[in-house]
Amino acid sequence: MTAPVFVVEHFDAGGGGRYVLDGPEGRHAVSVKRLRAGEDVVLTDGAGRWADCVVLDTEGKDRLILQLDSVSEEPAEEPRVTVVQALPKGDRGELAVETMTETGVDAIVPWAAARCITQWKGDRGVKALGKWRATAREAGKQSRRVRFPEVAEAATTKQVAALLAGADFAAVLHESGDAPLATAELPATGEIVLVVGPEGGVAPEELALFEEAGARAYRLGRSVLRTSTAGTAAAAVLLARTGRWS
Repeated sequence: MTAPVFVVEHFDAGGGGRYVLDGPEGRHAVSVKRLRAGEDVVLTDGAGRWADCVVLDTEGKDRLILQLDSVSEEPAEEPRVTVVQALPKGDRGELAVETMTETGVDAIVPWAAARCITQWKGDRGVKALGKWRATAREAGKQSRRVRFPEVAEAATTKQVAALLAGADFAAVLHESGDAPLATAELPATGEIVLVVGPEGGVAPEELALFEEAGARAYRLGRSVLRTSTAGTAAAAVLLARTGRWS
């Protein structure tokens, strides 16, 4: 079992490398995980910086005393994989974010597609985005990542097109795709952007705009996946074929 991961804002240790993990993360470590002296933990800022630590002791119910000797930096993966995720209904958005984070995507862009039933407006949109970001954080910890995916602000169709135009490889999952994603020629470096449409599919005018931006329609396979699972399945194909899983 790999060491549990906890998120911190800084790595400032006191004399002799003594570090105190407190607050919500400290409480989780002491009261939920019940960590004890001698066990290993990993601290990370979620942006690539991390430190291997050893538990020295606990204080009360929310303070974990650690030995922190050095901080490392994990470089960003290449190629970078961004998934544009159309807004699903209910809690399926969090499911998509959770599984894509565990799979290894680098960025997730919520997309208000024309055929989305769910719309992020006002306070509802702020709350929904917060849930997506919290899910990415928790899934990053659970999957032992030290570089969590960025969850961007909700994008319009024009903003998605601009993102596709700047990509080194741009793809839209669509039943009209004349080639399987599993055989696409992928770059070794740079930016891969993948668009996952809503349950009703990508609208013809959206697909046309994306193709004008340089994207191509690809299919995953014979079966039709729900929008909340398609991004994860496609990301797995890309990560395996680019060598990031080798």
